[in-house]
Amino acid sequence: MIARSKRYKNSLGDGLNESGQELGSAVSALSGFNKAKFDETVEVSFSLGVDPKQTSQAVRGTVNLPHGSGKEVKVLVFTENVEDAKSLGADYAGLEDLISKIKDGWLEFDVALSTTSAMKEVRSIARVLGPRGLMPTPKSGTVTDNLEEAINQVKAGRVEFKMDKTGSLAVVIGKRSFTNEQLEENARAALDAVANSRPEGYRGRFIKSMHISSTMSPSVRLDSSQYQ
Repeated sequence: MIARSKRYKNSLGDGLNESGQELGSAVSALSGFNKAKFDETVEVSFSLGVDPKQTSQAVRGTVNLPHGSGKEVKVLVFTENVEDAKSLGADYAGLEDLISKIKDGWLEFDVALSTTSAMKEVRSIARVLGPRGLMPTPKSGTVTDNLEEAINQVKAGRVEFKMDKTGSLAVVIGKRSFTNEQLEENARAALDAVANSRPEGYRGRFIKSMHISSTMSPSVRLDSSQYQ
């Protein structure tokens, strides 16, 4: 999640956390906050009702943001067909050479994809990639033999989300420089994706609360009633 500053903590007196707002109103409220000197990242954060200690209640998934995330994404592909992957738009491609670099501490990429056949070798660095949310998995669509589609989706704005050990998760939905309409459409896509990731068989209240915020702003609580 976004790291919070002293300026953020000092700006919580707006009373915007007490009751949930409709998404459009919340985005408008966010746009009214003072902007930092850099283009702040905007995210929607969720507090979930599931038990993070139960593996059957793990929550993770992906969302295709209509307007992208505003970030230039560096994509790494684990494959033996290096030139093919690079011709499809991969920033880095390889197998044993990349695994060796990663074991030595190199992590200068945002998303890792893998072909099915390469996963046997990739599993050797699961302890490095997993805690950082970079380990390719079939469920997130990052283990695939359709590299062209996967690379295009990631570059266009596909974002992965995963619940942490406290039962919370956050989805980046853009930048403060986006229009309100772009942020609202991206946020709605994120809300729908998280709501649809409810674990099978879970009958309790899934989304306890959700907020929208930027790097330096206070958070605005969203009305979660329709996402229960």
